[in-house]
Parts: sequence; C-alpha cells; structure tokens
Amino acid sequence: MCTFENGNQTPCPTYSLYLLTLGCDKNRVDGEVMLGRLISTGVFSPVDDPAIANIIIVNTCGFIREATQESIDTILEMAEYRTNPKTPCRGLIITGCMSERYREETKAEIPEADAILGVKDADSIVKAVADVLGIEVEAGSGNPRVKSSPYVHNRHIAHIKISDGCDNACTYCTIPSIRGAYISRPIEEILEECRLLSHAREFVLVAQDTALYGFDLYGEPRLHKLMKLIAELPNRPRVRLMYAYPEHITPEIVKVIAETPNVCKYIDLPIQHSETEILRRMGRKSSRETLLTLINNLREEIPDIALRTTLMVGFPGETTGNFQGLYDFVKKVKFDRLGVFPYSQEEGTPAAALPKQVGQTTKFNRLEKLMELQQGIHHEKQTAKIGKTIDVIVDEIREDDFIGRTEHDAYEVDAVVCFTAPQDFQLNPGDIVKVTIYSADDYDLQGVLATS
Repeated sequence: MCTFENGNQTPCPTYSLYLLTLGCDKNRVDGEVMLGRLISTGVFSPVDDPAIANIIIVNTCGFIREATQESIDTILEMAEYRTNPKTPCRGLIITGCMSERYREETKAEIPEADAILGVKDADSIVKAVADVLGIEVEAGSGNPRVKSSPYVHNRHIAHIKISDGCDNACTYCTIPSIRGAYISRPIEEILEECRLLSHAREFVLVAQDTALYGFDLYGEPRLHKLMKLIAELPNRPRVRLMYAYPEHITPEIVKVIAETPNVCKYIDLPIQHSETEILRRMGRKSSRETLLTLINNLREEIPDIALRTTLMVGFPGETTGNFQGLYDFVKKVKFDRLGVFPYSQEEGTPAAALPKQVGQTTKFNRLEKLMELQQGIHHEKQTAKIGKTIDVIVDEIREDDFIGRTEHDAYEVDAVVCFTAPQDFQLNPGDIVKVTIYSADDYDLQGVLATS
C-alpha cells in the first residue's frame, strides 16, 4: 500500500526508475545497492531509457575536476527530462561523491534537482524518492545487491566493496574528505553477500586500498584470509584484486595469489610515481627502492602475474629529471597494464597549495610520452601470446563472435580477447573456455575457440 500526502491509502502504482552511475567501481557498487533498495519495495521498476523514467537518479563522481565536470554535464542533460512537460519524469535526484563534496553548491547551481544526497545516504534513497513523489513506501528486505543483480549488464561479474573511506592521507586526494575514515566490512558480511551473488563467476574486490582490509576491524590486515575464503566458496569463483596500495602488500597476500588457482594472477598497484622525492611530497610511504623490491618479489613468487598500475604526471615540483626517472622506471619494470593521468589541483587538498605547480601543456606532453612508451611495451607482451592457448572468461556474445578476457585483464579496464567459435557452439557469459590466440592489434587479442 502507498500512503499519499492527502492521507489516502491505495495499492501502489509502479514507478519507472532510471539510475546512472559515473566514476569508479566503488561507486558502481553504491549504485547497485541503491537500485536494489528501490526494487525491493516492489514500487519501482528499472528502465534503461531516461526518456521514459518517472524518477532519474544520477550517482555522481567528484574525485577530480574532470570527473566533477562530467557529473555536472550529465546532470544537466538529465535535467532536461525533468523540465520537459512531454516526458514522464517527476523527480531528479543527485547522489554520490560530487554531491557529497559540493552539496551546497549543487543545491544553488542545479535547482532542477528535487533531492541531493551524499555518499553515506544509500539507506535514505527509498525515503528520498518517496518524498519526491509524495508517497510513503515501506523499505524492502534482503540484500539489495541481490535485488539489483538481474538488472546489472554483466551478472557474471560482481564487484565487492570490502571497505569504504581512506586513511592514507595522500596530499593530492579528496577521498578522505568525501568518504571519511577507512572502515572495513566484517568478513562474514562480505562472504554472505558473495554467497547470495553465487551466479557471479568473477568477484572483483574493490576499496580505496584493498591491501589494508581488516586492520581497523581486527587489529591486523586480513585481506589474505578474505581472498582465500571467497575463493573456497562452492561455486569456486575467480577472485580479482584491485586498488592494492604497494605499501600494504604483505607476504600473506602474495602467498594466497601464488597458491590459489582461482585467484587471478593479477594485482592493481596504484603507485602514482616512482621517484622518492615526488612520492614523499605526495604523502606516499613508498620509495623507488621499495617499489622495485616489491615488484621483483611479486614476479619471483608469481612468475605469471600481471601487474597493473596508475601513474600521475605533473605533480607540483615534478622536474624534468623526476619525469625522466619515472620514464626510465616504466621502461625498466615493463608493467603489463598501465594508466596515466595528469595531476589535478583539487581545492582543499595540501598539494593544491604547494609551490611549483606544473603547466597543463607540460603535463599532457609527459602523459603522451609515457603512454607511447607503454603502448610499445603492451604490444610486445600481447604479441608474445600469439600461438598460445589460454583461458578466457566470456563477457559478451555477439552475432558473429565473442568478447572475453584473460585472468590478466580486469573488466572495462584492460584488454579483451575477440574470438570465434563453431556456429553451433553454445556459450554463455561467465563460461571459461580455452582460446588459441592468432593475432594481436595495438591493444586486444584475436583468437579462435580451442575445441579439442
């Protein structure tokens, strides 16, 4: 039943709901939680077209200036549906990192928004939507991720947020001010969510720093125990580790990755830079020497591991010599996967007030130089796979071929494998099959299903 503002009770109609999430995988999980809470009421029905939605929710990103601008542009685009009398939209709701960071500015600058929520308001989403519609709705029960999973594009991949917030206090980062201190979820709670999402064939562990998991809750890091427990679940899912700060990688984590067959031989290590002087100014605890030691150890203990990293160029005070050191580091280490972004001078962060800010032209020149180097490294590593038969998880079934990934590639982040199969061969998303690679382009692989 719905109770309306006039006090009348009537069977609740179904309202169409469009939710758009921007930003990182952590935000993706937040969006799925909100969607699940709304679906569980039995009152809201998801649609994939904002033009037919009664309610539009934009789950924003506000990590850096470019992400904030993308969020604003998206909100303004969605606001056109709210103000157009020919569309059924009755409410526009803004949530996520941008609205947490700039709540008052968002209220002032986007009057079309009917409600503005922050990153910690997922529990309030049902009430917020109901208030906009002028109804009272009872919150549903059960794990919201399970409720939303039928509406997720790839159900065979489940991103599992194992903690929220961050304690690392990097001088360039806004996350601690947006999401607060690092808070781990209890192991049993995470395992129960994984059990309920047992249709997934790959669990991707995400947090601001996954390697620090458990320290605040148990007095010691417990990521290695969590990874092993998830890998041992009855459906034996793949387990992938993202966003593990190198400062907190322990021998126990390395051992679990090395010895557990269904833990992907892959780590995302966001090192940001290689030069000790710059790392110190960034507030990072690594040095060039400790990074080289860790990388060498990982490759010795797990010979087939793929290492992904993220680098920042143009941090305040980064000299030509500092950048050359970073360039030489990348050339020496040969990361399997690598992303580069320019430093963004974010208000409220210590780095924003540092002297010797680097110009935009210099930043982008350095970015292009690094990416050109990495393109060659990546191509060399990809062409080395030609002629090999490797395991591939199926992500997408197309009319004439299939799209999948090796265990060395994260979904929507890294390279893919495009492969063909006999016309009558039945495959489903989440199947893990053997593919023989016959070519490599600048980024992706091409192959054919190995049927014998």
